[in-house]
Amino acid sequence: MIQLTKRTEYGLIALVHLADAALTGRDGAFVSVREIAEHYPVPKRLLAEVLKDLARAELVESARGKDGGYTLRRQPDQITLAEVVAALEGRPSISSCETAERSPSSSNCGLEPVCPIRSPLHRVREGIWGLMERTTLRSLAQTSSLVQAGPLLQPKALT
Repeated sequence: MIQLTKRTEYGLIALVHLADAALTGRDGAFVSVREIAEHYPVPKRLLAEVLKDLARAELVESARGKDGGYTLRRQPDQITLAEVVAALEGRPSISSCETAERSPSSSNCGLEPVCPIRSPLHRVREGIWGLMERTTLRSLAQTSSLVQAGPLLQPKALT
């Protein structure tokens, strides 16, 4: 089963937080790792490492200092889930033959020439990847806001 790594999950949480900030009038404002870690129960050290990787991938901009932190480099509707996943863990695979396609030296499957599932599974992966390419941070942030607005879940106040 396709499963995102914790690093990617934490990266998405941070990016959705930054998108929420951009969509609620704090566009361009830098948000600290501390603020994100206080708002969501994620390890601050790992979150900082993930945000550095996202900065290297040019998805976020970083600034040092008292008012430093991170902000999105582009608008939330211009950053896709696929970009985030690719930056933090690469393109996902759902079968061992896809892994072999990326690293031919590791391929030792004798079924390859007659395999009945290789092509259909490739189409499934491409479909999943296409959905990730069409899913933007804005859509994730909007969904997040709807969930938080529910009567049982009250968001913590931003500091």
